[in-house]
Order: sequence, then C-alpha cells, then structure tokens
Amino acid sequence: MDGYELGNNIELTVFDDGDMVCQMRSNDGNGVITSYQVLDGIRINYNDFHMSSFRSEFVSNTNMFCVDHCKEGRIEQEIKSGVYSYIETGDLRIDNRFNHNTDFYFPLSHYHGITIAFEVDKADASIKKIFPDFPVSVVILSKKFCHNNRNYFLRSATSIEHIFSELYNVPQEIKLYYYKIKVLELLLFLSGLEIDDSEIIKPYFYKSQTEKIKSIHTLITSDIQKHYTLEQLSEKYNISLTGMKTCFKAVYGDSLFAYLRKYRINKATMLLRTTDLNIAAVANEVGYNSPSKFSAAFKKEIGINPLEYRNTRMKR
Repeated sequence: MDGYELGNNIELTVFDDGDMVCQMRSNDGNGVITSYQVLDGIRINYNDFHMSSFRSEFVSNTNMFCVDHCKEGRIEQEIKSGVYSYIETGDLRIDNRFNHNTDFYFPLSHYHGITIAFEVDKADASIKKIFPDFPVSVVILSKKFCHNNRNYFLRSATSIEHIFSELYNVPQEIKLYYYKIKVLELLLFLSGLEIDDSEIIKPYFYKSQTEKIKSIHTLITSDIQKHYTLEQLSEKYNISLTGMKTCFKAVYGDSLFAYLRKYRINKATMLLRTTDLNIAAVANEVGYNSPSKFSAAFKKEIGINPLEYRNTRMKR
C-alpha cells in the first residue's frame, strides 16, 4: 500500500471504492480490520480481534497521525524494551505509529475498537480541497500530540465518548457522509484539547512485573476451586501487595478478586447451559462451598439467580 506496509502476516482484500478488509491470524485466534476510506489519506478502521497476541509488521513510510478508541477489551504493547503500557475500555490513544512494528498482547483474548488513521500531508490536502476554510491542520495536531514520537492517552473521557460511540452503529447508506462529519468533529475537538503531561506519561510496567502477574493469573484460573489470599500470592511471587494489585488491574482490567469472581461465574454459566449438574454441584465446581453465596455472586454478575438462568436457557 502507498504510505505504509502491513506485513506478510496479513491477508488483504481491497475493493474498488478503496475500502479494505485485513485478515490476521495467530496461533490462537484471528483478527479482522475493516477499513473504510473517508478521504484520500483518511481511513476509519474497525478492529475486531479474538486472540491473545499478534506480531505487527506494520511499517509506515509516511507521516501518520492515528487515534485509537478502545470499545472493549485491552491491549498490552511493549513501548520500549522491557516496558509495557495498556489501553483499556474507554481509552483514547494518539500516536504516529512510530513504534508499531512490535508484539501486541490481548490479556482478555479479545479487543474491539476504532482507529481513525491520517496520512498527515494527504489528509490536510483532502480536507482543504473540500472545506477550504476548515481551521484545523492535521500536521499541527500531529506535532502537538506526537512530539518526539510520544504517545498521548486520554482515559475514559466522557467529553469524547459520544464521537466514537456513534461510529459503532452507522447505517450503511449514510456511512461515507457521516464519517466525514465525525472526522471533522474529532479534529475540532483535538484542536481545543489542552495537553496534560499526566496523560502523556501513562503508567507503565516492567516485564519482570507483568510476567509475575501473568503467572498469578495462570495459577488462580487453572484450578478455580482453590483459594489464595493476596498475601499468599504476594509472597509466592515475590511482589509487593501494592505492586501486585496495581499491575493486575492494569493488565486484566479488574482487581484480582473481582476478575476471579467474574471468571468463576462465566464458568458457571457454561456449566448451567451444558451439564445437568445441580446448583450446589455447579457452585462447588467453580469454587463456592456455599450454594447461597454462589447464588448471590451469580445474581450480582448476571442479574438473575442460577436456577432462573438455567430455566431461561433451557426454554430457548
């Protein structure tokens, strides 16, 4: 492709109108990027990944300015050797794709979001051609947010959520015109956004920390009938309590116990759908010695008790 190279591990289909579908496969899943050309040098990409990791071979041969919105899931990226950052639900990340030829990890084994990608010079020319008096320059925004190849993060901002939330459900017959409006709205918003240094220097974690956290995750999910205290895990993996709690939430999006509760309940829903085990047996299988505590936890997560859930699913 002009301006950038996607790599050899992506199967690309290009249509006559400039739209594209990129199919990506890894050892444990697949991903699809559905890309729409808004104007020359401006694309909106819908990202849907169901995998735990992917090696990106993306190389840009031109100046890029990209805005990523995470709708669901998480991305772990090695921003420099042995140092990792995370994009989580609701986050906005702005970068120039300088460090995109690297490994990406999806701790929850899925990721869904939107990327609005600008080839800087082409984008400005395209916008000026249609809207000569448009007051925002992509070149200037790129210098503002990506100076020295830095990344800018905006955490779960309600001020920008509406721009992206409306892009997830666009009627096919109006999409091209709607995309143009939303791109201009985004650029206007970014032009008025004050740079906050705390959003540039997003919390990051070293490989030694993340490896311990992933080992803890493997331990607690491999046998969910077993129970561990935070102190036991902290001592077993030689990591401070504070560091363990902070890093686990960064990697997996929830506190350790909240994550494990959801994991157990998700396992329980599968057992209720696919087996004839009674409620007490299901509770025991997912680590609850008390059926009443299991029912309370189940209802908190799912909204109905286990028996109601089973009866509802059996009727379908």
